[in-house]
Amino acid sequence: MKRASILLLSHLTRQKPKTLTPLLSRNYLSSNTTNTPSYYSLHSPTNNLKSCTKTNGLIIKPHQSQSNPSRNSGTLVETTPQISSRQKKIKERSQIEEAFESAATVEGMLEAFKDMEACFDERELGLALLKVGLKLDQQGEDPEKALTFATRALKVLDIGDDKPSFLVAMTLQLMGSVSYSLKRFNDSLGYLNRAKRILGRLEEEGTTNVEDIRPVLHAVLLELSNVKTAMGRREEAIDNLKKCLEIKELTMDKGSKELGVANRELAEAYVAVLNFNEALPFGLKALDIHKSGLGDYSVEVAYDRKLLGVIYSGLEEHDKALEQNVLSQKVLKSWGLRSELLHAEIDAANMQIALGKYDEAINTLKGVVQQTEKDGGTRALVFISMAKALCHLEKIADAKRCLEIACGILDKKETASPVEVAEAYSEIAMLYENMNEFETAISLLKRTQSMLEKLPQEQHSEGSVSARIGWLLLLTGKVTQAIPYLESAAEMLKESFGSKHFGIGYVYNNLGAAYLELDRPQSAAQMFAVAKDIMDAALGPHHADSIEAYQNLSKAYSAMGSYTLAIEFQQRAIDAWESHGPSAHDMLMEARRIREQLKTKARDASTNQLPTKALPLPHSGPSGRNEETYIMTSLSARIKQA
Repeated sequence: MKRASILLLSHLTRQKPKTLTPLLSRNYLSSNTTNTPSYYSLHSPTNNLKSCTKTNGLIIKPHQSQSNPSRNSGTLVETTPQISSRQKKIKERSQIEEAFESAATVEGMLEAFKDMEACFDERELGLALLKVGLKLDQQGEDPEKALTFATRALKVLDIGDDKPSFLVAMTLQLMGSVSYSLKRFNDSLGYLNRAKRILGRLEEEGTTNVEDIRPVLHAVLLELSNVKTAMGRREEAIDNLKKCLEIKELTMDKGSKELGVANRELAEAYVAVLNFNEALPFGLKALDIHKSGLGDYSVEVAYDRKLLGVIYSGLEEHDKALEQNVLSQKVLKSWGLRSELLHAEIDAANMQIALGKYDEAINTLKGVVQQTEKDGGTRALVFISMAKALCHLEKIADAKRCLEIACGILDKKETASPVEVAEAYSEIAMLYENMNEFETAISLLKRTQSMLEKLPQEQHSEGSVSARIGWLLLLTGKVTQAIPYLESAAEMLKESFGSKHFGIGYVYNNLGAAYLELDRPQSAAQMFAVAKDIMDAALGPHHADSIEAYQNLSKAYSAMGSYTLAIEFQQRAIDAWESHGPSAHDMLMEARRIREQLKTKARDASTNQLPTKALPLPHSGPSGRNEETYIMTSLSARIKQA
């Protein structure tokens, strides 16, 4: 990662002597310097030259005991100091090292390194190899070469004595960064986790200055967040980002711009998994920091307000969302940021749609479309939002025409922008669902899935799309076809987002419905039980979707002939509805009717008929999350209708 490499290069060379720049100052060596291959330990000629002393450089220079002319037999005679071959070699090596340190470009550094290879053996090149690797990673043009240098550095620096080495941790961070650039995510994860463990040990032992550890640890944690995001493990990625923010809070001024950006990035990560409640305080803190330090009309404030608009929309506080959006637009307009302004106006139109202001939204979008390029991606987004507003106004023919235009634009951009196009196709499919054009929606979603499956970092989105395909197949009576899509979605999403996200609860709820439709009540009960556990944890036992999970379990156990359990779960649903008060009167009455029906079935059951043995309820179940707000919002809003 370029930014991390820049910071670490700065970290390596931030203490420079006036005459000679070291590859690494003593402060950054492991406390066990005698066991760490370095210029200090390998170049020191103290055994043979007792008068030599160390400097801040990497080469040890002989002490100059006399600089005055010498006397011979009482006569003042000027003589030329005799330089031994050993001293000449030391001077030559020192000059080569200085040339390496003074190289301003990566090309110059590589050229100087070739000279170093001719004068130093491999054991003496560890720090230089690390520095070249960091410089190459900073440039980002040849990750394979950067990895080659990092691998060589590790072989030199990692002497295998089981003692934590700061330099080894830095080298592992570099290898993790380069492996991430090469999309070798498992390799990257291994290197970074080891670096994190080493830094943790160094901090515990107190052998290395904590001020030196923190920037490297921050780089490791940030890279871990990137890798885990790319692997779909977004819940874990957020944990790493939180620790990054904690380090910045310890090391930076409370009002620094970078600290504000770190808060915003964490808020964005929470938005990506639809955890808007957790996102809000970090978004507000970012805004406060940037307003205090940069003023109300800074670009950073505009970006903070734009994000807050998304967060408030997710919390269904659309008036607040629109307010933040309008304020953001003012700043973006004043800075002449045309592209960002157009996207903000599209967001505003979507907020107006959410507020039921359909005509206002259409007028907003008419103004935006005139500013877009004919075949531009932004123009496609305008027509998608226009179709959404027209659907609400029941102008179906006009809405379909808008979607056809959008698809025509997006079709040309699949190769160049697969993620953005897949996102747009998914939203278009949702609109076709609203128009009961299920076959068209399924076709678009399958096309989307084929694009996403080529992008491993988009596994979370692929899982969400698979879930929607499964739901639509279930809705259209293709139950057998639906099950593989739903099962695949559950597996992908649980790998991405942990065990207790409400979205995966809907997937398992639909799997239960599918198995019940196929007259497999035991399998259905298992799926409904998983859904119940997730809903209880994510939404609480009194949420409408949690209550539905109880009622579904009641249906499954009734189908199995286990009426006692069926009545028990139905009673839990009744108790939960009662807590809602008068607003849930109709649902409560229906739940009570079903309970009485179950009691009648239980009484009418033959006393000599053995009921089907009930399956034990699982204590936990898989779960998943989705990054794209509109995808999972659709999933959560629509799958629960099944």
